[in-house]
Amino acid sequence: MSLSKFFILSALHRRPMHGYDIAKEVARMSNGCCSPTEGTIYPVLRQYEDGGYVTSHEETVSGRLRKVYELTERGHKAFEVAVAAWMEVTQSLIDCQRLVRRSPLTDEPV
Repeated sequence: MSLSKFFILSALHRRPMHGYDIAKEVARMSNGCCSPTEGTIYPVLRQYEDGGYVTSHEETVSGRLRKVYELTERGHKAFEVAVAAWMEVTQSLIDCQRLVRRSPLTDEPV
């Protein structure tokens, strides 16, 4: 699962929201590292909806009709699996960081 897909799931795990709010939340959670555009978010949301991970409904938000997305039970479970997978990746990165800190500064790769 890509990092942007993970952050979209994470945002929706917190609460239902519409696309613009998802983009803002993803940017906030990732400290700006991952700032998905509409061209990224909506195809992922359609994919999640087709897979049964997300449902949507229309509601008026700030006077505008918006499509609000919400994780299903399957979506919440997928988020739990994704967290576990990303934790494994995180541990690998921490291990690499330790190697870099221990290695002498040379022109040769470690």
